Amino acid sequence: MEAVSYRVTGMTCGGCARAVTKAVNAASPSAKIEVDLDGGVVRIAGGPSEAVVQTAIEKAGFGYAGPA
Repeated sequence: MEAVSYRVTGMTCGGCARAVTKAVNAASPSAKIEVDLDGGVVRIAGGPSEAVVQTAIEKAGFGYAGPA
């Protein structure tokens, strides 16, 4: 399963990373999610479409900046 990376803006701490992980996980419970806080990137393997990821990130209060 190949991971897809997306840029996320506004993440500044571990709590932000957990919030993004929780939001994407809610949209796709079977996805494997890794957040690179320093790089501002979330990597998702076996996850939902880009539109679903964008919506989840934005609903969590962060900015979606497209594929990384």
